[in-house]
Amino acid sequence: MWSFDNRQEFLACIADLIVLPEVQSMAQVHQHVDVNCLEHCIFVSYVSFLFCRRFGLNFTEAARGGLLHDLFLYDWHKKGSHEGLHGFTHPKTALKNASDICNLTDREKDIIVKHMWPLTPELPKYKESLVVSCADKICALAEMLHMYHLMKVASRLDIVPVTV
Repeated sequence: MWSFDNRQEFLACIADLIVLPEVQSMAQVHQHVDVNCLEHCIFVSYVSFLFCRRFGLNFTEAARGGLLHDLFLYDWHKKGSHEGLHGFTHPKTALKNASDICNLTDREKDIIVKHMWPLTPELPKYKESLVVSCADKICALAEMLHMYHLMKVASRLDIVPVTV
C-alpha cells in the first residue's frame, strides 16, 4: 500500500489540476519547515488517494480535494498577509480559490472546507473528507519532524521540486 507503484494512477486523478498556474504557484508559498505548500498538498493528496483506494472510497475526489485543500496562496507565517486566524479561515479561502479555477464536486468542496476539522466546528460530510483531514495532520507532522525529505516523497513522486 505504501509503495510509490501507484504513481501513474494517482497522477491521472490530478493531471488536469497539477498543471494549472494557480496550483503551481503554491510552490512559492512556505508551508512547514522546509516544505512548500505544493509539496505538502501533493503529499496529502497522495496519502489520501492511497487510503481511499485501499478502503474502497472515492480516491479520485480525495486526491483532487487533497491537492486543493490549501490553495490559499499567501504565506501564513507573515503577519498581515491575511485576515483572521489562518487555521480557522484558510479553508474557506482555499475553497473560493479552487472554485475559481475548476468545477468542484460536492465531495471535493467538503474536503477542502472541512480539512481543518476539528479546529473548524462543522463535521465532515463524507468519509473522504475525514480521510483528507487526517492525512493533512499526518503529513504536517511528518514534515515538521523532517521525515518528508527522509522518505524522499517529492523525488519518488517526481512531480515537484524539493526546495522551498
